[in-house]
Amino acid sequence: MPLHKYEPDGDSCPYCQKGFEVLQRLHDAPLTQCPECGKPCHRAISTVATIRSERDLLSPKNLERHGFTQYKRTGDGKYEKTAGGGPRTISSD
Repeated sequence: MPLHKYEPDGDSCPYCQKGFEVLQRLHDAPLTQCPECGKPCHRAISTVATIRSERDLLSPKNLERHGFTQYKRTGDGKYEKTAGGGPRTISSD
């Protein structure tokens, strides 16, 4: 469940004057009032926390740094090493 940020629409109490966050499901209706003082508020757009993409995590450099070996398919039953230790190529022959 994501955290949703809310800001007051006018007069506010100490709880909502600088904004507040509420843990809500995506399909929950947005709050229209501060849970502390009952004054009007609205959901605000906030920045999103990002994580490294799967592409970054599986990059040859990252895999090698963490002690993994990666092979890339080069042909029918043949693989060539792109990161890490081990044989340079692997073949089904």
